[in-house]
Amino acid sequence: MPIVAVIPEPNAAVELREVAEPDLEKDSALLEVELSEVCGTDVYLQQGRLQGVPYPLVPGHVSTGHLSKIRGELFDVDGKEFREGDRVTFLDVHRTCNACWFCLVAKATTRCPKRKVYGITYGLDDGLCGGWAEQIYIKPGTRCIRLEADAETFMAGGCALPTSLHAVERADIAIGDTVLVLGSGPVGINSILLALMRGALRVLCIGAPANRLAAAEDAGASALLNFEEHDEPARLDWVLEQTNGRGADVTIEATGAPEAVVQAMRFTRDAGRVVVVGQYTDHGAVSTFNPHLDLNKKHLDVRGCWGSDFSHFYRAAQIVSDPKRSAPWSALKSNLTSYKLAQANEALAAVADGKVLKALISPR
Repeated sequence: MPIVAVIPEPNAAVELREVAEPDLEKDSALLEVELSEVCGTDVYLQQGRLQGVPYPLVPGHVSTGHLSKIRGELFDVDGKEFREGDRVTFLDVHRTCNACWFCLVAKATTRCPKRKVYGITYGLDDGLCGGWAEQIYIKPGTRCIRLEADAETFMAGGCALPTSLHAVERADIAIGDTVLVLGSGPVGINSILLALMRGALRVLCIGAPANRLAAAEDAGASALLNFEEHDEPARLDWVLEQTNGRGADVTIEATGAPEAVVQAMRFTRDAGRVVVVGQYTDHGAVSTFNPHLDLNKKHLDVRGCWGSDFSHFYRAAQIVSDPKRSAPWSALKSNLTSYKLAQANEALAAVADGKVLKALISPR
């Protein structure tokens, strides 16, 4: 019987349980988990800060492993059939309806009301549907993606890689732009890497603590500022000094702090672009926003960015599977910290406190 790590209810400690191996439906599979991720979303799940979560829950929405059993047929996006033993990852969003207004008209599947997500909106009662487990049930219709990369290289990007890819895409970065990234966590680090890949001339980063800023520098940030040591006016002065008094061409907010959204607008040049990707859950309101001075007079283009879709997951897997393009993520493997299933509470605490850049669950 496979062992899983379960959040039994909000604000409760993770506990280990044995569960029955599922009976496979037609065109489904069983994945032997190599690695799964501990991200900020998992911290919010444990704290009960997301709505519609069916506790008890097996967290871990981005994972990688080998297909150990296949019943029926599974195909990749190129029409090639998966075989037992293949290393894969999979789109954590298992089900969107492809029938509602958001799916068919807006082309915004992340807003589909019937969207179901492994490790978040699928609970233990739905089966082995989270990565903090020895096995994951690959339900019929789950979009698997081949991985030519080793598991650690892919997980060095983890869920932050497709999320950041979406954010950089939304930012419409042009060749030669100066990009400012607010936040030096996984989304911030991946945004730096992808902004440079997209054509940015320089990427600035405001973040903390020191170990995460060091990772941002290794990722290619040309200038860094520790926000813990500088107040907002000092941060603005620093950005203006770095940009000939104009502000950044593009700013990507990846902090999770509501006040950083307003600062992103203030740190961006007139007629520039701002992408807000760090507000995945409700962190509260901001009372300091001035619509005239912070937005309209500056003629800003401000875009939200929530989650990712198959195209982002697919391209993320392609990037880390490419021998040359994957080099930055191979280098990030030195920032990985692995925990056993029995250490899941330690992993959550380390992520919540910012003590590690990237925590992984290694079930075996």
